[in-house]
Amino acid sequence: MMNQPRSGYAVFINTYCDGAVPAISDGQGCYVVFQSEMEAQREIVDNALTRLQEFLDGNRDFDDAITVEEYVIPVNVNPDGSITDASGKQFGPNAD
Repeated sequence: MMNQPRSGYAVFINTYCDGAVPAISDGQGCYVVFQSEMEAQREIVDNALTRLQEFLDGNRDFDDAITVEEYVIPVNVNPDGSITDASGKQFGPNAD
């Protein structure tokens, strides 16, 4: 029996050159896929809180600290570890 794709949620960001791309990797070169939309949203909030604290500490400018560009979309995780968004665009399996 072949492994079937599983569904999940990934945090994306729009880039100038590549359009929408996954924004979070696990430090070992793989994209992070969350089991629920709420988990992915909480990751965005956690990152935003970190940026705000960096502003308060004097390590980040105001506009950068208050700007949240990340968003959550549903994805499928393929047996090879790559992820596919709703439009069929595939990423990975390793973050570049």
